[in-house]
Order: sequence, then structure tokens, then C-alpha cells
Amino acid sequence: MNPKEYLEILHVAERLKDTPRHCTTTKGRTESVAEHSWRISLMALLLKHEFSDVDMDKVVAMCLIHDLGECFTGDVPTFMKTDSDRQTEDNLLDQWVASLPAEIAADLKALYEEMNAQETKESRIYKALDKLEALIQHNESPLSTWSENEYELNKTYAFDTVEFSEWLTALRKEILSDTLDKLDCEKRG
Repeated sequence: MNPKEYLEILHVAERLKDTPRHCTTTKGRTESVAEHSWRISLMALLLKHEFSDVDMDKVVAMCLIHDLGECFTGDVPTFMKTDSDRQTEDNLLDQWVASLPAEIAADLKALYEEMNAQETKESRIYKALDKLEALIQHNESPLSTWSENEYELNKTYAFDTVEFSEWLTALRKEILSDTLDKLDCEKRG
């Protein structure tokens, strides 16, 4: 890969800095997809000692690239995303990856295949962190920014995704406790 090709990849990825997500920050500012990807990558890095049998560098890589398709489509919240939305995003991402220098395209393609198959512990950890980060962010955001369905989603979402791991299941339970505390504080308001 030459420097021009490298910069072109970075210019496409930069779009995620300006691609808004459904969630907001603690202060109510709409977060970007890049911010979400950064935090799940940090989450993975911090779990290195909890999952010593796992290639956490690979998990971090998965976290970094998992939403690159949204460079082309924008973010559609999980509860609104249709199969057609997923297909469009996947097709555009596949076309872009195929246009990259061969060695980079091969690396990314292999990661995406592993992520989609959900057969390795690395891919399951990445997927769990992706969902858990959204829940954590909702707990950090003002309730006034939640949509009606998120009151229930924050109580039930992702338990099935973490069930392969005792540690991630415990984390999901802590997130639920935070959700319930947040909702209880609002009621007492």
C-alpha cells in the first residue's frame, strides 16, 4: 500500500466522525459512530486480563472496523434496521473493501467473515461489547433522549449475546442495575 492509498482509506473512515448515532452523550450531544467504535475498542483493550485465552488484538481490530459500512449508509438503530438496510450496508462495504490494496482487503475480508460467522470467542466478545456499549451509553445519556422502546430494551437487550461468558454476563447485570437505578431516580425525580 502506498501513502496515497493509505490516506484514501483514512479519508473514507473519517466520515464516521461526522456520522451521528442514535445515542447521546452525558451532556445530551449526539455521539458519532467513531466515538462508539473508539469506546468498544477501549472496552476490548481493558479486558485483556479477563480473557487471557483470547487474541484481544483481534477483538480490538474487529471493534475498530465493525461500523465502517456506516461510512456509506449512516447509522440506523438496531431496532429500526431492516434486512434491506443490512444488505445495502454490506454490499457497499464489500465493494469498498474489494477496492482496497490486496493485502488490506484480504485482512479486512477475513475479519468481517469471522465477525459475521460468530463462531470464535473473539467474534462473540466483539459483538457483545458492541451491544453493551450502546446500553452503557444510554445509561449515561439523559432519559429525555431515550425513545419509548428503549426503556424496555435497556432492561432486556443483549443478555443472549453475553451468555457464553460468565464475566460479560456479570457486566450485563451491572448495566441492568445502572438502568434500574436511573429509571428509579427519574420516578422519584
